[in-house]
Amino acid sequence: MTVTDAAGGPSGQSGPSGTGAIAPGRTVAVVGAGTMGQGIAQVALLAGHRVRLHDTAPGQAETGAEAIRTRLDRLVEKGRLEEGARRAAARRLTCTAEVAELADSALVVEAVVEDLAVKQELFRALEEVVADDCLLATNTSSLSVTAVAGALRRPGRFVGLHFFNPAPLLPLVEVVSGFATDEAAAARACETARAWGKTPVRCADTPGFIVNRIARPFYAEAFAVHEERGADPATIDAVLRECGGFRMGPFELTDLIGQDVNEAVTRSVWESFFRSPKFEPSPVQRRLVESGRLGRKSGHGWYPHGPGAERPEPHTAPAAEPPPQIVVEGDLGPAGALTALWREAGITVREEDGDRGPRVLLPSGGQLALADGRMSAESRDVVYFDLALDYRAAARVALSASEATGRETLRQSIGLFQVLGKKVSVIGDVPGMIVARTVAMLVDAAADAVAKGAASPEDIDTAMRLGVSYPVGPVEWGHRLGRAWAHELLDELHARVPTGRYAPSLGLYRQSYATTKGDQAS
Repeated sequence: MTVTDAAGGPSGQSGPSGTGAIAPGRTVAVVGAGTMGQGIAQVALLAGHRVRLHDTAPGQAETGAEAIRTRLDRLVEKGRLEEGARRAAARRLTCTAEVAELADSALVVEAVVEDLAVKQELFRALEEVVADDCLLATNTSSLSVTAVAGALRRPGRFVGLHFFNPAPLLPLVEVVSGFATDEAAAARACETARAWGKTPVRCADTPGFIVNRIARPFYAEAFAVHEERGADPATIDAVLRECGGFRMGPFELTDLIGQDVNEAVTRSVWESFFRSPKFEPSPVQRRLVESGRLGRKSGHGWYPHGPGAERPEPHTAPAAEPPPQIVVEGDLGPAGALTALWREAGITVREEDGDRGPRVLLPSGGQLALADGRMSAESRDVVYFDLALDYRAAARVALSASEATGRETLRQSIGLFQVLGKKVSVIGDVPGMIVARTVAMLVDAAADAVAKGAASPEDIDTAMRLGVSYPVGPVEWGHRLGRAWAHELLDELHARVPTGRYAPSLGLYRQSYATTKGDQAS
């Protein structure tokens, strides 16, 4: 759990300003009656609080309150809420026109426009009316919590409470400590979110917090493979879903989010990290935004979404015969399960020690190897296959080959995965392929965040599983693959694309080096 500098806030006190959850009978104010504000207000209502909904736009609070009551009605219709509880919640919800009417609040959560000056002005006004033990929170996803709190006399009681949309449904809440946030205030916010049925994670006030920071490579690497003409969007999405285990591919997901929204978050994180190449935005996504192809909301993004639109199919290789026998040299590491799978499929497999790295020797004279950051063009007759979350469960596997790769070697490689019941997508000769380079960058981003004190490994994995539905948290994924795996793959990528984007972070380097030295010592 991240502990930040505690400057000036309440600490270690009992009662309202202690570290326990805010009692259900206390008042919670939500400022901003848009979609997110409505969702947060609904969560607080169903946790038993009196909720005051405030918005400066005339009639907006009343409109928001009516929307909340409608959603409560639907919960009753679906059998998820009793009628008595709905009536009680509706009675606890009131609208206010003036900030002064929020004076009895134990917690104020702000969900207004993402404008630093607007937020600072709001909290200055709130500080004039609420009690000193009132917890103040912002739901910002892109601004610095420290900067928002900078306008306050008592910044110690100010935290970030970043809910995910839709707030009533998604369990994750990022509890963000600014530079001046008191530990007691952060703990109180965390316990309150937990009492509301949410899963809180603690993080420091760094650009993107946890989810929006660590998720950047999921989009960026897919866009990069597309820009390198390695594969089309439909194929990349299919490989990340059916091989990598992700719920949605990055192209379909950004079409759902909105290309303008996703690109703005990427650009904000990039600027906040002083234009680090690790977070550099995609030129092709920028062109998409400039053309007005924003995704589902505009009818066209990476994919067409209008009436009768047909989604492109991923590239799938035609049927090919597998070779009757193969030689597996060395330990295939993360792909070790394939040896047993091929035997189960009737392939004769001979295992041998090898001094040229793990690989599969084919009757064609060519080789098949797990993606490691190198390219097929660098070796004679080599086909690379992509990383899978689970080779037994994977429905699709990607292969990459160069123009110099033997056609028989490629056919035999395709057949070796088709005999396992997998669809095969053959992509261009891009280093690190699709899943492997994406996962390596996610592991690196997580290691960097841990090393810099942004969040604990446990909270990072929880955030990425609950916030963006990753099949495995990146820290755990790195452990499964071997602590040196991501470092070695990124080293190879960095040698081929020396922009700094793929240079392993210091955190990943420490992790890999410590493991290597430990292995040598044992």
